[in-house]
Amino acid sequence: MAVFTELSDEDRRTITAAYGFTSLLSVIGIADGDSETTYLFRTGQGEYIVTLFENGAQPLDLERAFETMEALYRHGVPCPKPLRTIDGQATSLAAGRLVAVVSFVPGASPTLAGPAKCLSLGRVMAQIHTILERRVKCASRDLPTGAIHGALVQANVFFLGEEVSGVINFRLRHEDALVSELADVLVGWAGETNGELNKERARALLQGYQGIRCLTDAEKEALPGFIMASTSKRFASRKERALLPEIAVLAYQSVTPDILG
Repeated sequence: MAVFTELSDEDRRTITAAYGFTSLLSVIGIADGDSETTYLFRTGQGEYIVTLFENGAQPLDLERAFETMEALYRHGVPCPKPLRTIDGQATSLAAGRLVAVVSFVPGASPTLAGPAKCLSLGRVMAQIHTILERRVKCASRDLPTGAIHGALVQANVFFLGEEVSGVINFRLRHEDALVSELADVLVGWAGETNGELNKERARALLQGYQGIRCLTDAEKEALPGFIMASTSKRFASRKERALLPEIAVLAYQSVTPDILG
């Protein structure tokens, strides 16, 4: 279990006081990544994920992540509800670590996502992009931009049945062309071992996405190039990298009109 910082009784009292919990029923360590210590706090008000950042986190970065989640949560996107301190801050300190707290979201990350899960993910990604898209006047050839999640990988998306129940980990949120994240998600969730997109999963993901937000003509034209770039990143560190040119071309060619819809 990847818990690196043990919480003393005093640390638990510090967190409980900082967030105004009236009672603390139990504290459970959760296996997570290699740069954070994560606990589930069961309180009188509900269940919360308490994260202690081992290194690299900055209060301003977490404030931006909180503002993003707050905007999405208000609009009904399935993501944790950020919990601020009683002083209104996004972070606190305990055990010598920066601490952030969000509501617990149910569900589990998939090992393999079929078309139904891809359809739901496409819808949720489009919701995120629509809410966070920069509203500026663009020429018809410009690619729409906005804040993107930045890491919509399987570990950061929870499902209950076939529906997305929660998107977590907004620390890599940044501004970019929206189609760049769409390409990364298509490659990550629908890419085959030879670089091609699985047509059924890719079609479902794009169907879900365009049911909420239609791609512009410029985005449709640019998508194959972004798919090629994303595929190149995916395979660059793998043993298949010697075949990277062929793999990237296959990925590019797999973005066919029947997938785009």
